[in-house]
Amino acid sequence: MKIVVGGATGVGRSLVGYLSLGNNDIIVVDENAAKLDELAKEYDVQPVLGSISHPDIQESLGMKNVDMLIAVTDSDEINMIACQVAYTLFNVPRKIARVDSKYFLNPLWNTLYNEKSLPIDLVITPDIEIAKFIFQLISLPGSTAVFPFLNDSINIFAFRHTAVDTPFMKFSLNHINQKLSDLSARIVLIIRGSRRIVPNEEEVHLQRNDLIYVSCYPEQNMEIMRLFGVDHNPYEKIVIFGGNAISYYLATQIEKNDNVSSCRIIDDDVAKAEKLAEKLNSTAVITGEMMSDVILQDAGFNNADVSVAVTDRDKDNMLLALLASRNKDTQALSLVNSKDYNLLTANIRNNVLIDRSVITISAILKYLR
Repeated sequence: MKIVVGGATGVGRSLVGYLSLGNNDIIVVDENAAKLDELAKEYDVQPVLGSISHPDIQESLGMKNVDMLIAVTDSDEINMIACQVAYTLFNVPRKIARVDSKYFLNPLWNTLYNEKSLPIDLVITPDIEIAKFIFQLISLPGSTAVFPFLNDSINIFAFRHTAVDTPFMKFSLNHINQKLSDLSARIVLIIRGSRRIVPNEEEVHLQRNDLIYVSCYPEQNMEIMRLFGVDHNPYEKIVIFGGNAISYYLATQIEKNDNVSSCRIIDDDVAKAEKLAEKLNSTAVITGEMMSDVILQDAGFNNADVSVAVTDRDKDNMLLALLASRNKDTQALSLVNSKDYNLLTANIRNNVLIDRSVITISAILKYLR
């Protein structure tokens, strides 16, 4: 497949890393020559210097023969214009655009994205994708990842196998899958340290701390986890750190969850906090220093079932996850914007790492495949 990626930093760079694993002819377009050089040294891609929204640039890279355009620059306008140019002038069959601004995402303008207006086949918004991912984790206590498919009619979810002794410990993965077939479920992957194990003819048995990925109907998620000794009560008290688009989208969904009795957002920016308070209904918004003992006490941090750190500062998210880990019953969810902190946050007890780039490109890859 011939794919053009607009944007050589952040999401674009991570996306190229995944696409290069397949049999794809990849062209990367960016206005930053240094970033293009770095990318070309690491991956087998064709770098093109310029703006992906310019017709002459698209023509120079043979856009008429391109199967898909993925525009993920930091500019919504450039991404949208690039898709329009690719469709109108070069008839590119598939077009994906990253759009962050709330002004382009208002439900009132849903009719904007079609062949007659803006011909974009898939609009990706990182903040909304991250909020959806976190809400799935909150809705399924004990899980570390939830990926819905087929309009939410089926999912793949992951959980940590921490039980010392469960009925499945003595069975091979193939035998376990035979048992799970009664529930129309199946283990599709085991992650053991850095090793990935796919069930096959090999006799592989479960071990403690295995990360198990199961495919099933969503209504059976909890029942399947109980079979493996994972049984959590619904999350009732939630504290969110960071007053931004992610926390807003997340809070609007949490407010619809009858299991949640308390949701509080903390941010040190008064203006952001006031805007959130105006838009949200039952969510309490607290202004103050996030690490302050007084603020944490006011938010009920020590009694929280879930701590969600989604600030744009990785150091703060990591420190908040460490604070949450002092309470063995608190589930910590921490956003990581830079991969430099991945290993550090992954080693914090009860912490689920949320990688911004991975969450964003997973939606793109699901569509692509």
